[in-house]
Parts: sequence; C-alpha cells; structure tokens
Amino acid sequence: MIVPVILSGGVGSRLWPLSREHLPKQLMPLLGADHTLFQKTLMRLTGIANVAPPVIVCNESHRFMAAAQMQEIGMRYSDIILEPTGRNTCPAITAGTLAAMKNGDDPDILVLPADHLIREDNLFAEAVQKGSELTSAGRIITFGIVPDRPETGYGYIRKGENLPGQNGEAFAVSRFFEKPDYEQACSYVDSKEYFWNSGMFLFRASTFLEELGTFSPEILAACRQSYQSARRDLDFVRLEESAFSSCPNISIDYAVMEKTAHGVVIPLSVGWSDVGSWLSLHEVCEKDDSLNSITGDVLLEDVHNCHIHSEHRLVAALGIKDQIIVETKDAVLVTSIERSQDVKNIVTELKKQKREEVFSHSKNYRPWGTFETTDIGERFRVKRLTVNPGASLSLQMHYHRAEHWVVVRGTAHIVKGDEELLLSEDQSTYIPWGTRHRLENPGKIPLELIEVQTGSYLGEDDISRFDDKYGRS
Repeated sequence: MIVPVILSGGVGSRLWPLSREHLPKQLMPLLGADHTLFQKTLMRLTGIANVAPPVIVCNESHRFMAAAQMQEIGMRYSDIILEPTGRNTCPAITAGTLAAMKNGDDPDILVLPADHLIREDNLFAEAVQKGSELTSAGRIITFGIVPDRPETGYGYIRKGENLPGQNGEAFAVSRFFEKPDYEQACSYVDSKEYFWNSGMFLFRASTFLEELGTFSPEILAACRQSYQSARRDLDFVRLEESAFSSCPNISIDYAVMEKTAHGVVIPLSVGWSDVGSWLSLHEVCEKDDSLNSITGDVLLEDVHNCHIHSEHRLVAALGIKDQIIVETKDAVLVTSIERSQDVKNIVTELKKQKREEVFSHSKNYRPWGTFETTDIGERFRVKRLTVNPGASLSLQMHYHRAEHWVVVRGTAHIVKGDEELLLSEDQSTYIPWGTRHRLENPGKIPLELIEVQTGSYLGEDDISRFDDKYGRS
C-alpha cells in the first residue's frame, strides 16, 4: 500500500503578487487550467496502483480551501494535518508519516509537493511503481529530474552506481549539491551525471523513521510528541504546538537524505516544473511567435520573450524584451526575467513594512465564502461579501466599528442582538458597534451584499467570536 503525503504549506513568495500567504500558488488555477496545482497533484494519484487516500499537510490559513478543493474533484483523504508553524519539509513529512501509520500499518510513503507541474502523469506513475519495488529492501528513493538546460534555481543530485538489475533506471545517490552558479550548472548538465532535485520521495515508513531516529533523533521525538498530543478539530488534526515548534527548521535533504546510505535516485523525464518563479512559469506557458506568454487584457508592440499577466485592466507594452509584468488589483510587479528568482527579496521587504499586500489579495477567501475590499478611506471601508448557500459567518461582535449591510442578491438571515431578520434584494440593516450579530445564507444561490464599515479602527482583528460552525477561535 502506498500512502501519499502531500505537502501544501508553502506560500510561493517568488510568484508574488499572484501568490500570497493566504492564497498561495498551489491553490490557484495557473496556466489557464480548470484545476489548481493542488488538485492536479491529487488527480495524478489516480494513475498509481495500490494507492490509499492521501494525508495532506498544510497550515491554518489554507485548511478550508484545501478541503473544499478536494471535495470539488471528489477526492477522499485520510487526514488533513495542520502545522502550527512552518518548520520546513522534514518535520512536515515526519508528521505525515506518523499519521499514515496510525493504525499500526507500515505503508510506503509517497511524498509530493502540492505545487509542482508534471505533464506526463503516466510516466510518473510508472516511475513510482519501479520505486515501490525497492522500498521493501530498505531503499529511500528520491526522484531526480533529467535536466534539459543549466538551471541555477534548483539543487542537484549526482548519481552513483547503477543498482543491480535496474538497467539505468535507478542509481545510488552519490551526493546532493546546493543551487549552483550558471557556470557550474552548465558543467552539471554537460556531464550527464546530475539530476535536478525534485523534492519528491518514496520510502517504507519504518525505514524513514529508523533513519531519522539515527541522524536527527530530536526531530523524531518532537514530532512524535506533537502528533500524540494532537487534537481533532472538525475534519482536521491539529498538531500540538510547543513540541512541533521545537523541531529544527530543516529539510529532509539535510536531516536524512544527505546522511543515509540507503538513498536511491530514479531519473524522470516527465515534463516537470516546480513553477517556483515567474521564469519557470513563463517557460511552461504557451507563447506567441515572439515568445511572449500573455494572460488577460494585454496589448503588445515590438515585445519579445516577456511574460505579461493582467487581471483587472489593460496592460500595454512597447519595445521591451525579457521582462516580467504582473498586474493584480492592488499591486504591480515589473522585473527582468533574469532577476525573477529575486522577487522573494521584494516580499521580504514588504513583510518588514507590514504591508497587507504580502499576505492577502483584495479578495479574501473564508470557509463561508469570500469578501473583497472595494474602497477604503479614513474611518470607512466598503466590502463586497459573497456567502455560499447554507453557509454562515460566526456569531461575533466588533468593539470599534459599526456595519451597514445592503443585500444585492439572494436572501440573508441575520441575527442582530435579540432580533432575527430575513432580508432580500435591495433591503438593508445597520449593526451598531458592540452588538452581537451573525449573517447566514439560507437560500440555494450565493448571497451577495455590500458592507460599509465605519469607525475608529477597521482591522480584521477587531472581532470577538462567540460561536462558529468552522471551529475558529
């Protein structure tokens, strides 16, 4: 039995401003697709034999979106594990492995990042089946991507001896290498001895835990304590925070793979990309005759090898080449293609300035629906709320703001203090500050309303919840 452990805790900072902490790239439909990268990763599992429902490892902000996206494609899951804090891949994988063994089983674990693109799912499934033939012998497998160009944005794996009977399909791992400079990357590719490090793994659960206990026992002990003290919250498993936070912030490569004698690399040529930067996204997008990849309302003249993404307005470009231009409702990014890996530096600076644009889009997703800020000024904010059928906001109260609600579509059931109201299109109500209130959509179509907030403080943290069907505190 193979239990997939899907890592969905990343924020994709190098794809800012499209990818943000509260809505990262794996939960977005990139490449004009109908499905998100997270959904594509899950759908990829259907081609692999003997696969159990996956374990998802994600964070607090993404838990409801991950569950909803699995429901959209009819995918069952074993558990959704919530990390209390990000500690890199090794603690996340360890927690997922412990969850896969909760019934005393010792399955193979297939570790997959949720944000990778694979064009040839059938070839990937074949590679997984080859790998599953080696796990019973205690092998820990990493999948290495056969490079088609010098790439400075990936780590590399050097292959060792071909395993007996594998005919060039599996090699001992000789060594892992950090991201090289361009000259070194060229030598790696020319030698044909190196593969890109994909971050995908396959191993028997007990083998991994044994090696982890040998090389990084503090991680194993902390993760075991955190998982054993975890609590179930609705459909989620919340890891105990203090033990998990005590784990070193370390990748599985550093903690295990660079130290174990059981590492094996299986080469892959499957149309893989980690979609980790605007350059890598540009490379996998369809292009026009001038090698431009275009999304949205874009007008070009004498433009070559550019990636231009527009979401809300016309973007016109003239006489440029090798540029990235990304327009969203509240932010615009302009950079050269060669500097696209450095977008994370912009994100770091925005965090220092505590800018909201690094965390959320103007449209925010909640378990009950969405809200979008349409106007903001001193002492007022205007939002457009969409509440899904059957969904409701928490019973809550604000200390510094009042709210005016105007229904523009659907039916709203409102609790306001001791009152209960049923409002339809073109009707409105006023919620004074300090008043307990709740908004619910009892209908069969989405409820849309305009909310006008007024007051001395309009931050999202001015909220006291008294009851919430989604378990938010």
